[in-house]
Amino acid sequence: MILRRIARPMLSSIFIISGFDAVRQPTGRADMAGDFIESSLNALPPTVSGVLPSDPATLVRINGAAQVLGGLMLATGRYPRLAATGLAGSLVVTTFAGHPFWQETDPAKRAAQKANFLKNVSLTGGLLIAAADTEGKPSLAWRGRRRAEAAQAALAAALPVAAKTAPTAWDSLVERTQEGAAALAERSEDAAGILRERAPELAEAARERSAEIAEKVRDRAPEIAEKVRDRAPEIAEAARERSAEIAELIGERAPEIAEAGRRRWRKVAS
Repeated sequence: MILRRIARPMLSSIFIISGFDAVRQPTGRADMAGDFIESSLNALPPTVSGVLPSDPATLVRINGAAQVLGGLMLATGRYPRLAATGLAGSLVVTTFAGHPFWQETDPAKRAAQKANFLKNVSLTGGLLIAAADTEGKPSLAWRGRRRAEAAQAALAAALPVAAKTAPTAWDSLVERTQEGAAALAERSEDAAGILRERAPELAEAARERSAEIAEKVRDRAPEIAEKVRDRAPEIAEAARERSAEIAELIGERAPEIAEAGRRRWRKVAS
């Protein structure tokens, strides 16, 4: 796209020029960033700070060379997203090291440092946009979603085939249930037919047994009556004894029962 071919050199021009100047003449920038570099090295672990050079001028040259390389890559479109990311990282260090406006006491110098600080913040925003620019190509997130959708579609297409070739446990259970219901209906119809066929025979058998039972009852009726007559005095005596006992018990508890009745009546009436 023609816009990228124009905008990228415009954005990278300041980094190429200022980075080349820092490589040639690092003294002024090193003096300004000396305190920041020293405090940053002291904050790092000894294993890291021992590897980095402690000379501010050397660090300024390294940062300037990184800006020149990143600016050229961005201007020519060679790995532009990587170049923009590297330039943004180097610009953060340059901004806090070279433009600490909060430390200035002179109003004019403070205003100048603040303007440069905000300019670098704006440049960082532009570099972040360039780092996220995919030039119309699908991003990694988009490609990941497309692959996931394709996998889901393939799985959905494979499921009907698997269902046709291998019945599921649910289908087997439904089939077994239907077979059992059909068998039960057949057995019920058979039982009803047998019952209808044998109904006269069963009724005749019931009449014969009822006559037999009645005959046996008539035969044993005198014997049962004789036993009842023999036991009658004993049963009557037991009834009299129990009735006297029950009457005595009722007499003892009559006041209590009457009092309970009166309380219940007063409660209902109120």
